[in-house]
Amino acid sequence: MRISTVIKAVLAATAVTPLLCQAESTFNSTGASPSTAVAHVDFQITIPKFIFLRVGTGTGAVNAAGVFTTAPATNGAIDQITWAPGAAVLGNGTAIAGTGGDLTGGVETAVLVANNGTVTLTSSTAGALNDGGAGDTISYSTITTTASANHTATTLAAPALADGTTTTVTLTPTAPSKVIDQDAKWAYTWANNIVPAAGVYGGVNANNSRVTYTASVP
Repeated sequence: MRISTVIKAVLAATAVTPLLCQAESTFNSTGASPSTAVAHVDFQITIPKFIFLRVGTGTGAVNAAGVFTTAPATNGAIDQITWAPGAAVLGNGTAIAGTGGDLTGGVETAVLVANNGTVTLTSSTAGALNDGGAGDTISYSTITTTASANHTATTLAAPALADGTTTTVTLTPTAPSKVIDQDAKWAYTWANNIVPAAGVYGGVNANNSRVTYTASVP
């Protein structure tokens, strides 16, 4: 019996490379009534575990549904919030809004999105703001972070600032979801309830100026 060249080629290819995809089929010729044929398809979607945190200038924003409107990415920009009160109002007990921040006026965009359950969000400092060796300090406890609504239904809470320690807020998704998608506007104000010694306290990653925010998920 002669086998066509085409069939030979197909058989040879099958022997060398196994079929990578096999669809199911059923052939029914019994003549029974009713006649049926059955086929099955399996589906799989793999979702990576991820966590995204933005405070201030960054790459990634969400809408009211918690969906990214700009793609999240790592951005190394670090904002600085500053105060320079005049002598006439110094220590009068009226809180002063900072300057700077990506939203200006001492206000930062804050965004946290994660998809694997409860998230812990912390802030940590190396100690009180100091003036670079003169021995004077201003406590982080005099700086308040006020979170207000931005886009998402749930406003992202801000951990308090404290000297030389870590403070924590716990963010829990609404069951049965494991997804947290929250943002906020974080406004920083200084209590202005003391008269510190003259000097420059903090700076650009100097004199305990840097606050580190960390978000973690199981």
